[in-house]
Amino acid sequence: DQTRSTRESEEEILEAIKWLGLPWDEGPDVGGPCGPYRQSERTDIYREHCQRLVESGGAYPCFCTQERLAELRLELQSKKSAMQGYDGLCAKLTPEEAQKRIDAGESHVIRLKVPESGECVLKDRFRDEVRIPWNTVDHQILLKADGFPTYHLANVVDDHLMGITHVLRGEEWISSTPKHLMLYQQFGWDPPEFGHLPLLRNPYKSKLSKRKNPTGILYYKQAGILPEVLLNYLGLMAYSMPDGSEKFTLDEFVADFDIDRISLGGPVFDLKKLTNFNGNFIRELSPQDILARLQGWMLNDQTWLSILELARTRVESLSDILPASAYLFADKVSLSADNLIQQNMDGAKVAELMKIAQWELETLVVWDKETIRGKFDKIAATEDIKLKDLMVPFFVALSGSKTALPIFESMVILGREMSTRRLQYALDALDTAGFSMKGKALKQFTTDYESKYK
Repeated sequence: DQTRSTRESEEEILEAIKWLGLPWDEGPDVGGPCGPYRQSERTDIYREHCQRLVESGGAYPCFCTQERLAELRLELQSKKSAMQGYDGLCAKLTPEEAQKRIDAGESHVIRLKVPESGECVLKDRFRDEVRIPWNTVDHQILLKADGFPTYHLANVVDDHLMGITHVLRGEEWISSTPKHLMLYQQFGWDPPEFGHLPLLRNPYKSKLSKRKNPTGILYYKQAGILPEVLLNYLGLMAYSMPDGSEKFTLDEFVADFDIDRISLGGPVFDLKKLTNFNGNFIRELSPQDILARLQGWMLNDQTWLSILELARTRVESLSDILPASAYLFADKVSLSADNLIQQNMDGAKVAELMKIAQWELETLVVWDKETIRGKFDKIAATEDIKLKDLMVPFFVALSGSKTALPIFESMVILGREMSTRRLQYALDALDTAGFSMKGKALKQFTTDYESKYK
């Protein structure tokens, strides 16, 4: 995704992995024999391989407009057809016809050619054979009109060129695997071994949702979860140690790991259990160890200097600083619907604004004071609300009080994951009071939001 893939987003990913203590041998920051490692720097490689597919007949140019594709979708939906993707119209063009249209400058994409009959047989490491009829597999776009690859082409080309032997991923990718196997076949490459793992579920046994559950690793860092505890807990999700122990280090896990011990039972990620696990671990640390962890977490010069820059003009004594900044160190702040609701803004409207802000902030590529302020300016203008009035419930949601240190700068210190999580806590409080943004209410509101903001 070119709009969301930035050096900042890359650094966030690398920071999260480093914090967990998972080292790597090759990558964009350390180099290696298979570079470059950023897909944006490998576009010539993907285009070259895509052209090979076109020349061999494994892929074809598609000139269909967005209007035709929209009509096709509606037609297939009305027929409730098993095939819900592209119908292969442009695959019927001869190479000469296609080239003539390309030479004329006609916009096009490159699609994977998929068999019209038969079935793909996937041999999964953890499952029985999975059989998927080819007529239910979409003619996947491999190269977009702007010349950039889709995930499916880049993924297969990178995995082959980088010598990947095993692909272990979430079970939601099973339906895409026929496309990947077809690409390996068309290129004449041996595919890696595939294994599809069960998705993490919440305590209600539904799939973990980014908007309902904290899924970003850096949220747990900000919330004070220790990295080895999070790794340990995740290791228990679909695996059991040979000796049955529930507490182990990464080195112990690696030494005893046996791929065939992975379980397909639906693992439940319970935040309360993780928190209890974390507490037990902390209680076993010495005061000196805890102090070192606190300094590595947020009680360090860099964080405090950022906070003091905000607080120094708003305090009368040193003893005021800790109470004024306490919300920046908490996971949750004290919230109630009564505190969130304003005199000129009822609970339903506050819930709508919280959801809008949550959605808008999720689209930010760069997380800083200016970009955050820009989103709230946009919301204020779109909703015809003065920014000062708009921000009152957000002060409460983010700090627990109608007055706090400058809120946009506070959100920078809190970070993306913690800030959006606090908006969810506010939505939960409003939901408890009867101002729901779930189910039918959310579905209707989503339509209204998209018409105003997209």
